[in-house]
Amino acid sequence: AEGDGGDGAKPGAQGPAARAEGPKTPSDAITPATGTFTKQQKKYLEDRVPEGMDPAAVLQTGQETCDRLRYLVKADRDTAVGAVATEEIPDAAAAVTGLCPQHQDLVDEAAYAYPDGTHTGKALRPGDYRSVSPTPNCSWEITGAGGKQVSADTSTTGKSRTITIPKSARTFTSTGCYAWLPEGDRG
Repeated sequence: AEGDGGDGAKPGAQGPAARAEGPKTPSDAITPATGTFTKQQKKYLEDRVPEGMDPAAVLQTGQETCDRLRYLVKADRDTAVGAVATEEIPDAAAAVTGLCPQHQDLVDEAAYAYPDGTHTGKALRPGDYRSVSPTPNCSWEITGAGGKQVSADTSTTGKSRTITIPKSARTFTSTGCYAWLPEGDRG
C-alpha cells in the first residue's frame, strides 16, 4: 500500500543487555553452558561478553536483532533501514556483521540516512532523500551559510516526501519524519 509507513511494524526500542561496560570475558573463556558455539558465533561474542555474564544471553540479543530485521524487511524494507538509522534497533551493525550478513545492505543504506535531529557540516551529503514513516507533524529545514534558510516545509499528511539537500547546505533539521533515506546513487 502506497504511503503505508508500516505502522505497527516498528518495534519498540529496547536496549540489549549486552551493553554492560567493564571487563570482558576473554575469548578463550567464552563457552556455552551446554553444547558449543559455532566459529561465527564465537567471533560475534569476542569482546562483547561482560565478565560474569552468560555468553548465550549476549548471543540471544544479537540473534533477536537479526530476527527483528528479518521481520521488518518482510513488512516494509524502508522501515527496516530507518530502524537501523535511528538506532531503534541498537547494535544492528554488529549483529549483522557477526550473525546475519544477508542484511548488510540495510546497514549500508542506513549509513547514508538521516534520522530525525540536526545534522551539520561534514555529516551532510548532497542529494535526494525520502522520508520514512513520517508523522502528520513531519517538518524539516535546510540552512546554508550564515544560517540563511535554503528550504523548509511541513508535511501534515503523514505521507512520504522527497527533499533535495543541496551542496550549499550547512544544516539539515528534521522533526517527526522518523528518518530520511537516500534516493538513487549515493556515489
